[in-house]
Amino acid sequence: MSETFSHLDEQNNPAMVDVGEKQHTHRSATAQALVKLPEAVRTQLSGEEIDTKKGPVFQTAILAGIMGAKRTSELIPLCHQLNLQNCKVDIRVLESDLIQITCTSKTTGQTGVEMEALTGASIAALTIYDMCKAFSHDIIIQEVKLVQKAGGKHNFEKR
Repeated sequence: MSETFSHLDEQNNPAMVDVGEKQHTHRSATAQALVKLPEAVRTQLSGEEIDTKKGPVFQTAILAGIMGAKRTSELIPLCHQLNLQNCKVDIRVLESDLIQITCTSKTTGQTGVEMEALTGASIAALTIYDMCKAFSHDIIIQEVKLVQKAGGKHNFEKR
């Protein structure tokens, strides 16, 4: 890993990383978010879904996560615009009060897709919050983290 910030130029000004000379390689990344549901929201859970007047919460969050991953470069100033070849968002009920969101993004290109996976998981978690806040504002997005990346110079897997 580098000991310097990659998004600063020689004068310490913000700069996009020049990936023009990098090789095109297959790249993937998986990120995860956990959402803790208070009792008022848990009572709305029916099997593996929460149905509201706004629609099915988890199905909507999956679509929002994919859309968020695709628009990452519009949200994070120095991210490169990527042509995602695949993005999958999975939502599982781990416990009656804990939801796990996993977002995996893939592309073939000159830069990684970690930010797309992290953005996808984050947007899905925020969508769950938005759709369930009428029941309670005590919903907690506990963590968003990278769990795996492959391709490029460095591979990574959270242990």
